[in-house]
Amino acid sequence: MGLIDTHTHLYAAEFDEDRNALIADAIAQGVKQFYLPNIDATSIQSMLELEKQYPNNCFAMMGLHPCAVKEDVEENLSIIEAWLAKRKFVAVGEIGIDLYWDKTFKKEQQLAFRKQISWAKQYNIPYDIHCRDAFDEVMEVVSEFKADNIKAIFHCFSGNVTQAEKVLDAGNFKLGIGGVVTFKNSGLDKVVEAIGLEHIVLETDAPYLAPTPNRGKRNIPVYLNLIAEKVAAIKNISVEEVVNITTKNAKTVFGS
Repeated sequence: MGLIDTHTHLYAAEFDEDRNALIADAIAQGVKQFYLPNIDATSIQSMLELEKQYPNNCFAMMGLHPCAVKEDVEENLSIIEAWLAKRKFVAVGEIGIDLYWDKTFKKEQQLAFRKQISWAKQYNIPYDIHCRDAFDEVMEVVSEFKADNIKAIFHCFSGNVTQAEKVLDAGNFKLGIGGVVTFKNSGLDKVVEAIGLEHIVLETDAPYLAPTPNRGKRNIPVYLNLIAEKVAAIKNISVEEVVNITTKNAKTVFGS
């Protein structure tokens, strides 16, 4: 059983020069599947082309990233909605609220998040949550859908144990653990130690958030092994056990 990267932007321009070699290397080193979150209308074509090239390894989501939410939100959401109606996607994503860079379109982000979760419900697929400096705002929206029991991944979780427990109590969620868990003083090790492995999936968020000792460099698919190794060390279990359980968790979410 191989590792599953539940969140990676392999279609991004940062990989244009060596994408195929990186994917081949990752597969050879045990990272077998890659789930691709969409950003906006401009990323759809390159994402779908990569999925077409690697139909057994790369799987596309469809969604509007909160940082892409502006005054033309309705126009952009209509593009996402049309794609969801056109074909099957593995998830709605990545969607959520990001108040780190700009709070100007907070209401529009909340609207887009709420609407896209409703589409996940409509099409009976999971959704992939992006949350930055907006934990309370995100939880307020997801709590509205708790009774629907929609599967979701809280991508790039970097909160504390109390917040992790709030997420798990709020619905049918997994925590996406990435390179931040390897960062000194991130505090994420305490979360991984406290939370059962059955609640965790692994991700790179490549090309972002490369794990130590490559922090600050371009993140690549094979680094998922470093994340798995760190989780194994924190849990004091074998890497094989981490691979088996987190892969099973990812398949449970995505239905693969």
